[in-house]
Parts: sequence; structure tokens; C-alpha cells
Amino acid sequence: MRKQAWLGLVCALFPAWGQEPAPANDLPNPYRTVEGWLKLPAGRKWGSTGAVDIDRDGKSVWVAERCGANSCLDRATGKIQDVDPILKFDENGNLVKSFGAGLLVGPHGIYVDREDNVWVTDYQDDGPVITPAPGAPKPLGPSPGTTKGHQVWKFSPEGKVLMTLGTPGGAAAPGYFFAPNDVIVANDGSIFVSEGHGGGNSRILKFSKDGKLIKSWGKLGTGPGDFDMPHGLAFDSKERLYVADRGNNRIQVFDQNGKYLSEMKQFSRPAGIFIDRNDNIYVADSDSPPANHSHDGWRRGIRIGSLKDGKVVAYIPDPVENPTGTHAAEGVAVDAKGNLYGAEVGNMALKRYERK
Repeated sequence: MRKQAWLGLVCALFPAWGQEPAPANDLPNPYRTVEGWLKLPAGRKWGSTGAVDIDRDGKSVWVAERCGANSCLDRATGKIQDVDPILKFDENGNLVKSFGAGLLVGPHGIYVDREDNVWVTDYQDDGPVITPAPGAPKPLGPSPGTTKGHQVWKFSPEGKVLMTLGTPGGAAAPGYFFAPNDVIVANDGSIFVSEGHGGGNSRILKFSKDGKLIKSWGKLGTGPGDFDMPHGLAFDSKERLYVADRGNNRIQVFDQNGKYLSEMKQFSRPAGIFIDRNDNIYVADSDSPPANHSHDGWRRGIRIGSLKDGKVVAYIPDPVENPTGTHAAEGVAVDAKGNLYGAEVGNMALKRYERK
């Protein structure tokens, strides 16, 4: 019986070792959407938002927002808008802090560390948009003439720049970035960055707390330790690293030295991951059908479960039944009271969900 029980737990936690899990689309939704929670200054338009995180007070909400559009760059003028893309809201939805104007082209991932420093990845650049010929792969590397973008920024809670990783505009050298997706910091100060938003590069980079490259691992592929757009990062209570391997419809788990431990496919096509102190896991899927047929049978939304048994127990569906393009939340976070936040790119919104 002990052996059978152990095998049952392994299958629940890691169904990818056996057959593909059945789509989890019909689970209960214990949340309601809170309308009108967010309060922006007069004249400020909400733009695409790929990530959200919670301050260490468990109340304040930090968002990286793309200046009222899907980029802070005005392509017509070639200039970055004079708008703060990094925003802090209190628990009532009031804007209490903003900064970062003129620095970021396309803010993507955001993480608040143990000292309330704010880390943001910039996955775009200020070069011209290059459209590949039909059937040709997306070019790897920044556009010619870029001067901004493809960096990771560390800010103090007040908005002072404390550190940058990468070369402005991107670089091909090892240890630097093209399209960094997300960033997270371990308890010992080690910095982890996931890189590759299309274009053929997909890897994880580990830096020391002072920004020196320690190692990198992964490549574009489908095997264990390979990635296809590692879109989001999270740690569990044992500081194992969870990677939202979006293009491969799975979450991969590693130790902090890059050793592959396991994978999970029962949380659909993951874009963002949040793990709370009790090892409950919240996974945002903004990219499943109908627009994307690489994951047929699954629907978009936020799925919730526990790392203790691997089961998915709840599902917040995309309110739009047949969206086109990216929709629903890409980033997800949960505050100390259990309120859930979904950062939406296609719908240009930050949703707040409370338990019914």
C-alpha cells in the first residue's frame, strides 16, 4: 500500500511522466471580480500589463505597465513616452508611487524582493520593428541601431536605480539578454532571469547578488531542461525554482544550480506563476485556444492548486468565450488576505478577484 500511495502521489504531481493530463476547464470558481477597484490619475490610460507582484507588507500591489499602450516607445517619433511605467497601489486601489519614465521600452516581468526593492525586465528595444518574410524564423537579437531595452532593472522602493543587468539595446555576448521575460531573487541574493520571448533563444541565467554571471542553462527545445519561451518564475517554500515554460505547455522545476527536478502539465499553458507561503500555486494561462491551437482542449484563465499533492482545485475562466490573440491574465499575484490579481496584456487591464 505504501508503494501504491507513493506512485499515486507521483502521478498527481508529475502527470507528464505518464499520460497527458485531461484539460482542467470545469473546476469551481470561488472568486468574484471586483469592478472599479483600480484608480488612475486623471488622463492616464491603462495599457498592457504583463506582470504584477505584492509588496512585503502583503497589501501593496506593484505593476509594470506599458505606458497606456503595448510599449512605452512611440514608434512614430522613436522616443520613449514621458510616463511612469512602474506603479504602486495600496489595498484600496489608490496610486501611491510611480517612477521609471524614459527608462523602459517594454516592461515585462516584475518582482519585489525581501527589502522591497523592485526588479523589472525590459523585453523590447527602441529599434525598428523587423517583420520576417513568410515562413522565415523571427530574427534573434536586437534591431540595428538600438540604444535602449533588453535589460533588467533594480529600483529602490522610492525609484532610485540600484543596478542594471545587460547592455542597453541588447547584446549577443553570454550573460546578456535578448528579450528577458522575468526576474526573481533568492533569499541569499542570487538573481535568476528567464530569457527568450520568441526568436530562438530560451534559457535561465543566474547572477550573484552583485550582478556577476554565475551560470546559465537551457536552450530552445522540448526535452527536460529545454525551454520554449520561459515566461515566468517563482520559488516554493524550499526555494526550488519553478519556470513557466509557456511554449511547451508545462512548468519545469529546478534546484538553484539548474538541476532538473520535475515538470507539471496539469496547470495548462503557463504564462505567470505565483506560489504563496503555504505552497499554493496560482498559474495564469493567456494563450490557450481558441487563438492558439497548440494546446487544444484547454481554455484560458487562472488555475489554482497545491504543490503538496499537485491537484488543480479551482479555475477562474477568461470572461471572454472566444477571444482573438492574447487574452486573460499573463501575470498573477496574491496578497496576504487572499485577494488575487491578474495582469492582462491583450485586454490591457489589472483585474482583482476576491473570494465569493
